[in-house]
Order: sequence, then C-alpha cells, then structure tokens
Amino acid sequence: MKKLSILCLIVLLTVPTLFSQTERAGTTPGPGQPVAQNIGVDTAQQKLKEISLSKFEDAGFWRVAFSGDQGIVSARRLEGAPAAKKPIPDEQQIGIKEEDKYVLGVKTEFFRRGAATITIKPSRPLGIAGVVKTLSVWVAGRNYNHTLKVLLEDFSGKPFELTVGKLNFSGWKQLVVAIPPTVEQRNPHYSTQTGIKFLGFAVECDMRETYGNYYIYFDDLRAVTDLFAEENRDADDMLDAW
Repeated sequence: MKKLSILCLIVLLTVPTLFSQTERAGTTPGPGQPVAQNIGVDTAQQKLKEISLSKFEDAGFWRVAFSGDQGIVSARRLEGAPAAKKPIPDEQQIGIKEEDKYVLGVKTEFFRRGAATITIKPSRPLGIAGVVKTLSVWVAGRNYNHTLKVLLEDFSGKPFELTVGKLNFSGWKQLVVAIPPTVEQRNPHYSTQTGIKFLGFAVECDMRETYGNYYIYFDDLRAVTDLFAEENRDADDMLDAW
C-alpha cells in the first residue's frame, strides 16, 4: 500500500510538468502567446514595393501658381541631384535606366508680405496603384519656415491634403509622409481596384518670410505601395469594363 501511494504521488507530480512542457512547445498556447498557424499571415498578405512617380526631368510637365497678387512664380529645370539619393533596388535589378539628371526649381518673387500659398501641380494627376503606405520627395527648402503639403485624391475622388513638414533646413532632405489608414484606397466590392492620385504640392508660406525671392527645389518623388491584390488577381476573373 505504501508503494502504491508513492507511485500515485509521482504520477500526480509528473502530469502538470508534461502539460506545461506541451504548452511551451506550442501545442496549446497560453494567454498572450501567438498561435503558430497564424504567424506570418498578416505579412504574407502584403507585397510592398517602392515605385518612382516622377524624377522631375521635364519642367514643362509641372504647373506652378501663386495665390493672390502678392508676387509671381516661375519654374525651370536645373541640372543636379541630391548626393545622398539612392536608386530603387527593383529598378536596378531589372535594368531600368531612366534619365535622372535634372531637378525642378521653383522661384517666387514676393511683392509684399501676406498670407500666400505656392502650388506645384502636374499637368495631369499621377495615379498610384495599390494601397499606398508612404510618399517621399527630396526637397531643398532653403531654411525658411514655410510648410510643405501634398495634395491627393482618394479612391472615391475626394480631395485631401497631408502636411509633409517644415522647410526650415539647409541643403537637400528627403521628406516622407505616411498615408493614414482612414483614407479610402480600395473599392470594397473589387479588391483589385485600388489606388489614390497625386495632385501636387502646396507650399504654405510663413507670413513673416514672404519677402524678396524664394527658391525651392524638388527631385525624385516616390511611393511605397502594397501591390498584393494587383499581383494576385485571379486570371480567370472578368474585367468590368464593358
């Protein structure tokens, strides 16, 4: 009887240990533990790619304007580029060699101080496929307290703007802005119909610095976008284009 009692005690002490080891092995995840079958599912549903929207090689493609009658604005292309700019890896791998020798320069001549906005818009909106995560552009802002914004249009055609940042820095700097998840970028009925449109830039001038001549330069507008839906469309699915 004494031996039987000792054997029962050993079994009772061993079973919780085995169960605990099974939990740690991942068979039965504990509270807050990830489920092994779900690891990687979220990331597998994305295919992020960095794409070039414009290298600003053609100044004639861009239209500049100035609010009110406080001055005049003009644009031209100039040879040069940010020294720190790096090529897009995907373009290098497939051998794309697009000309990239120029930047877009915008000059504003102020007549007097006051609230003013400078707009730089493409001749036609630039469509961006997929679900856009970020936009980036290289800017030389000449260390003014002006503010750079991007003008966009969501999937439903509703215009909106995002603040990129202050231009109070010297030399070239790559400015990046994230697209909020609240922006509509996808048709809820057709997962392959996605994208937003880039409408241009707006420079909101600090009233205290609206005097003399103001110069700003742009180069290499890019987007990071999720192209998973576009690249995984069913080949046998019809296009609603009739």
